[in-house]
Amino acid sequence: MPKMKTKSGAKKRFRLTASGKVKHGQVGKRHGMIKRSNEQIRDLRGTSTVSKSEVQRIKRWMPYA
Repeated sequence: MPKMKTKSGAKKRFRLTASGKVKHGQVGKRHGMIKRSNEQIRDLRGTSTVSKSEVQRIKRWMPYA
């Protein structure tokens, strides 16, 4: 049986935690920062976890992660 390929877009965008949750970078910080409040910009730092409804799809894209 051949190996399954990982979606290259998924491996660049997502990481798995030790407990099996999926982390991703925060969205909404590429441009248009003048419109956003400083509090909103601070809240968008770092990473966050993907919602439960999306986890199943993302794990299917990364079979060996």
